[in-house]
Amino acid sequence: MLPETLVFAIAMLITGAILFLLIYFVIILSDLECDYLNAQQCCSKLNFWVVPKLSAHCFLAFVLLLNGSWILFIANAPMVGWLLYDLVKVPTGNLGIYDPAEIHNRGMVKKHLRDTMIGLGFYMIIFFVYLYCMIIAMLKGDPIRRHEEEDIITEF
Repeated sequence: MLPETLVFAIAMLITGAILFLLIYFVIILSDLECDYLNAQQCCSKLNFWVVPKLSAHCFLAFVLLLNGSWILFIANAPMVGWLLYDLVKVPTGNLGIYDPAEIHNRGMVKKHLRDTMIGLGFYMIIFFVYLYCMIIAMLKGDPIRRHEEEDIITEF
């Protein structure tokens, strides 16, 4: 079992990386919406990062499960389920979640932007939850080493 501070530091790093990735998704999708990119370029860039995002979040949930952080694991389980559902529901013949032939049909760009914004909100909230948990884990012990009540040692 890993120390709690290390688990929450890993969780913050993974969540921060996914946050930057989702910001990249928003930029690419908005460039597609404004016709700065064509659909083929946009979809190939986004589909490349779908599986790494899913695997990073699954690894994070696995680490939380191994550490015994049940509440945080349960909070992350719906996002894992949503990402898996998105990956599994890709119709046969499509290139991936983001398909260049269908991305302009039926408002798919708006749907993908909405889904990305929902994910961005989730990861922002969960990032600060991990930060709070890491601070609490660091402060669990006595931050000032004391031999007796009156004698405070300040050297480390």
